[in-house]
Amino acid sequence: MRIEQWRWFKDVAKRKGRAVPQAPRVALIVDSPWIPGYVGVGHLDYYLDGDIWYEANLKIALDFPEVIPFPSWWVEYGMAIEPSALGTRLHFRPDQPPGLSPVLFNAADIGRFSPVNPRTDGLMPLALDRYRAQKQRVFDAGYTIPVVAARGPLCTAAFVRGLSELMMDLADHPEAAHRLIRFCTETIIHWLEAQAEAVGPSVEGILVLDDVVGLLSRRMYLEFVHPYLQQISSAFPREWVNVYHHDTKIKPFLADLADTGFDVLNFTHNLDVAEVQAATGGKLCLMGNVSPLDVGVRGTSEEVKAAALEVLRKTNGEGIILSLGGGVSPEMPRENILAMVEAAREFRPAVPVPD
Repeated sequence: MRIEQWRWFKDVAKRKGRAVPQAPRVALIVDSPWIPGYVGVGHLDYYLDGDIWYEANLKIALDFPEVIPFPSWWVEYGMAIEPSALGTRLHFRPDQPPGLSPVLFNAADIGRFSPVNPRTDGLMPLALDRYRAQKQRVFDAGYTIPVVAARGPLCTAAFVRGLSELMMDLADHPEAAHRLIRFCTETIIHWLEAQAEAVGPSVEGILVLDDVVGLLSRRMYLEFVHPYLQQISSAFPREWVNVYHHDTKIKPFLADLADTGFDVLNFTHNLDVAEVQAATGGKLCLMGNVSPLDVGVRGTSEEVKAAALEVLRKTNGEGIILSLGGGVSPEMPRENILAMVEAAREFRPAVPVPD
């Protein structure tokens, strides 16, 4: 994204539910499930060749100048970076993000793991090197890298332990589950810090992605997720923008998310945006929530535009960053992204937004 786009995003995020005297804009989470296919390169080339990675991200920026690509120039390998540093087995294929196989067969064994060092462990040092090698090209081209990203504690734990096994641990072995989630939380904080150091002073925000949380009840969320999200958000300067991506079931603990210390919530299209806005009480800026698959990929451009306008109408364009209810899915066509931009450009609030 460009510097002025980041300034707009940060302003809206920090105002949260308050009115913003500017027209709404589109921000989309873009990463390797979508980018290689859109630009016509193989996933392995995208991951391994710095020039191909740079040109692919530059093409996205040039093809969609009015879209805020988020988190912007993201170095990622699907969902593999954080689990790889904990020893998860990775399966690379030429035409899709890597698969993962869990390796922690007993949650209590996490006590034998030494702390993760992002500068030496798993794929982390490769990503850090990519940032250091490419960042000046990004800056010289007129763009910025304002946000660093990580998978969340429960998501990381699930990849290391296995999803079904982790869910059973939460119920049957809560102390062991806490140790694993605590270890993952500390890893995530160190990983975000290492990325911020590698990129430099342009970083003013974090993105944490964790869809596994949607499998929990409110009671389980409050015990096994909420304090760890608070720990992550409090590890960084208060003036930074903290963004939480969660595009599965969050209705039971919507109001609780507002007290995690995060500023922006990217959430599922299966929840009505007006309901989410009411439940969070203006404590969170919302980023969403056009359906990424049924509308974004499979819909016509007219249907995408109509869905985007509906999101803006329900919020009066306030406290909202127009987006999908998740990231950009594979095969979402260019014309459907442009339809979202057109909706943002044409929208007029029913009630004038004050200066």
